[in-house]
Formats: sequence, structure tokens, C-alpha cells
Amino acid sequence: MTSKTQGYVFVLLAITIFSIQDAISKHLGTAYPPVFVTMLRYWAFGFFCVLLATKMKGGLKATARTKRPLLQIIRGLLLAAQIVVVINCFAIIGLAHSQAIFSATPIVVALLSMPLLGERVGWRRWTAICIGLVGVLLILKPEGEFFDVNLLLAVFSCFLFAFYVIATRLVSRDDSSMTSFFYTGVVGAVVMTAIGPFYWTWMSWGDWGWMALLCMTSISSHYCLIRAYDMLDAAAIQPLTYLQLVYASIIGVTIYGETLSFYTIIGSVIVVSAGIFTIWREHVVGRREANRR
Repeated sequence: MTSKTQGYVFVLLAITIFSIQDAISKHLGTAYPPVFVTMLRYWAFGFFCVLLATKMKGGLKATARTKRPLLQIIRGLLLAAQIVVVINCFAIIGLAHSQAIFSATPIVVALLSMPLLGERVGWRRWTAICIGLVGVLLILKPEGEFFDVNLLLAVFSCFLFAFYVIATRLVSRDDSSMTSFFYTGVVGAVVMTAIGPFYWTWMSWGDWGWMALLCMTSISSHYCLIRAYDMLDAAAIQPLTYLQLVYASIIGVTIYGETLSFYTIIGSVIVVSAGIFTIWREHVVGRREANRR
């Protein structure tokens, strides 16, 4: 098996495990405070990040060395907040509908990259962004007379994660990916430990088992994603992440009895298509600029 093939295997494993993780998060987030669930998940994730850092060249001290400490902390806070919001979305909105809205994140990133990163966006990406926003409006279309304001929670999650991606791009100019990964887990674990105990709820024995599985999926999914990025370019990985929407739809409909409206399906197809084109175009422009240097 070639390195590239192994990379795709790790991508598919990561996406599959992430989807299982989301399904468990919906179950636990419906029964317990999402902040509490996120705290326990971060304890496992933070431990994994520290353990991985000790195995890197230079050990924990070298991995934790950063030129952008404030921005690294902001990144960690953004992702921790986004995970809490995501679990709320799964519990309130549903897996399938939430993931349909989350699929607009690359479009939001493209919009924010202009004022925050100073990136230039040509007419092709502008066209994709506009088409993608039309798809989002279809997904958000009211089914009855009233608009479901809960859907705005998923939109808020998109913006939180988009800001996290922008911050990650900024720190990548000075820090290694391993350093950023370390701060993602550690900062999140610290902040959730400061907040989570106020939401402590005793779980049933069965749900402690689900919580243990959630922690294991959190560790294994990120490990597979790290291995995938070691073997493939981001442009090859990111389009495949849309498989999460497919998984979420299958799990949501078959296990949780969710329903998908015609507008949600059509809107999702439009958003995914626009997102994949946006990712591909960013890769082309980035490669062209790199060749000019």
C-alpha cells in the first residue's frame, strides 16, 4: 500500500470515527449538560495531546514553545466553545440538519479570510460563495409559518469554527502544526475544567460507558487525522470531510428518527458543491503564488 493510499485510509477512518463521535455526542448532549460532556471529552483529548508532545523531538518543552501565545490561547478557546455549541446543536436541531449547516464553514472561511488575512478572492470564488449562501438559505428555509431560531445556533457554530481556522492559519506562519495541536487540546482542557464542574451531573452506568467510548473516539479520530495530514495535502483531505454530512444523515434518519426536507437536501448539495470548489480554488491560487516566490 502506497503512502498516498494509506493517507486516504486514515482520512476515511477519521471521518467515520468523527461521525460515530457525533452520534454519541447527540445521545449524551440530550441527557446531560453539553458543557459537562465537553469537559470529560477534553480531559481525554488534553491527555492525548500532552502524551503525544512528550514523544516529539525536543519533548514537551519544545512542543509547547510558541511565538504566538495569545493567539494559541484564543484558538483553544474558540474550539472549546464551538464543541459546546455543536453538542447543543445535535441535541436541539439534530445530526443531519446541523451537519447540513456546518457544511457551509469553508464558505464562511473564504469570506472572513479577506478582511482578517488580507487574501484576495477572485470572481470564481465569489461566485462559489454566493451560490453557497443560496444553498444555506434553502437549508434555513422555514418549514411552516415561523422561522426556527434554533438553526441560528448552527450558523453561530460555523462562524466560531471559521474564526478558529483563520486563527490556525495565522499561527501556522510562526508555529509548527504539532505546537498548535498541543495548545488546542491543553487550552480546551484547562478552560473546560474551570467551567465544567459547575455543570457536573452524575451519569448512569450505561452512559459512563458511552462517555468512555466518546473519549476513545476523540483520541483515535484526531490520531487518524494527524496521520492523514502527514501523507496528504489539505486540499486532498478537506473535500472528503463532507462525507460526515452523508454519515450524519444516515445516522440521524435511521437511529434518531430525523427527517430531511426537500429544501435541506437540495441546499446541502449546493453548499457542498460550492464548498468543494472553494477549497479547490484556494489550493490552485495558493500553489500558483508559491511558484512565483
